[in-house]
Amino acid sequence: MNKTVFVLAGEVSGDLHASGALEALLRNEPDITVFGTGGEKLAALGADLLYTVDQLSVMGFGEVLRHAFFLQRVIRDLKRAIAERKPSVALLVDYPAMNLILAKFLHEEGVPVVYYISPKVWAWKEGRVRKMRRVIDRLLVIFDFEVEFFRRHGVQAEYVGNPVVEEVKAVSLPPRAEFLRSHGIEEGRPLVGLLPGSRKQELDRIFPAMLEAAEMLERSHGAVFLLGRASHVSKELFSRHAESAGVSMVECSAYDVMRYSDVAMVTSGTATLEALCFGVPMVVVYKTSRLNYLIGRMVVKLHSISLANIVTNGLFSTRQTVKELLQDEASPEAIGAEVARLLDDEAARGEMRASLLEAGGRLAASTPSPAVAAVLQEYLTR
Repeated sequence: MNKTVFVLAGEVSGDLHASGALEALLRNEPDITVFGTGGEKLAALGADLLYTVDQLSVMGFGEVLRHAFFLQRVIRDLKRAIAERKPSVALLVDYPAMNLILAKFLHEEGVPVVYYISPKVWAWKEGRVRKMRRVIDRLLVIFDFEVEFFRRHGVQAEYVGNPVVEEVKAVSLPPRAEFLRSHGIEEGRPLVGLLPGSRKQELDRIFPAMLEAAEMLERSHGAVFLLGRASHVSKELFSRHAESAGVSMVECSAYDVMRYSDVAMVTSGTATLEALCFGVPMVVVYKTSRLNYLIGRMVVKLHSISLANIVTNGLFSTRQTVKELLQDEASPEAIGAEVARLLDDEAARGEMRASLLEAGGRLAASTPSPAVAAVLQEYLTR
């Protein structure tokens, strides 16, 4: 019996989520073969990676245009591999621009398509739903509100839980006092976290403003700064900015930042959802090119861009539990002022923390990796 799985994960987060599902699948189906695209975690499971997330992690309208010829070559190569290897099932994870093209090809080749982590069509490009309805066999979503959204559009979606919550649950961190001792941090000093993102574009645009804000906060509050660097991001890329900063920082894991910070500066993205699970009071920051921002403003329908606000308050709510500073608003002065406000107002921090933890509790009701693995196993054993 053919037990081959094609997987397409185009970003580090997709590699993480796909590997969780496939690791669960391998416990029941140890003889499966996996090929496609992914990162270190899928490679560690033995997947044959034709392209890696480092090659595919392209962000923003301008970046996609600049890499158009390369991405077209990737698509051609993946189609050729699918036609030759004839997988039993395909697991497509997020990354809609490429995954929806491959979903159509897989559908035409008779390969069942399991799409895990839906494109955010509830935020923009709602027209994609029609294509999804035609080419996806099982749509597995990670936010409960997505089930009703897709139902209204004639698509049956299955809520499997959120993989970020699954990852956070698995983290074991020492008590705060032990963390402070191990890093030589004086008890009682405010801890401010910096999570500047994982892509070069984000670091170049956002990290300098965070560092300037940190300098102000060190002078005004005597704060200690915890810098979270994702393991896949080169130390040199961080150091290029950090070395020019006028403050000293304790470099640690992103989860350390979220667990121990009194307040954190967080680049919009998955990190805001992880920070929500830890209940850390935060200010969300985002900057992109002016072209990307103008296009985004025209097509995005939501009042909030951060997952922390969307999950806490709902899709179309105008309420913002967490302050969002975007583009020109994301100045060092504005970032520093919002962090200072939260450091000075214990009640405001407590209220924000309670709202975030309550929303995180709703997400924690399901465990997605075994659920996704079970769906894949259905197709492998047919």
